[in-house]
Amino acid sequence: MWMNLGWQKGDRITGITVYVRIRDRKFWIEEDWTEDGIATDLVRAGVPKEDIVLAFHEPGMRQYTDFAVAS
Repeated sequence: MWMNLGWQKGDRITGITVYVRIRDRKFWIEEDWTEDGIATDLVRAGVPKEDIVLAFHEPGMRQYTDFAVAS
């Protein structure tokens, strides 16, 4: 998990930039607000696309990506 934390006008603020978990031997990308996408970094590091789930897409839409369709 990659988070931004801080204070703004006396209030605590938080925001998730990247949230990836490992489930069923796959990388599940739950949240990704990076410019190039953490999936790109994983593929460059040698992780096969079929081991990466873009979980921020609803299950019915995952079939239209180059990545795993796990539901």
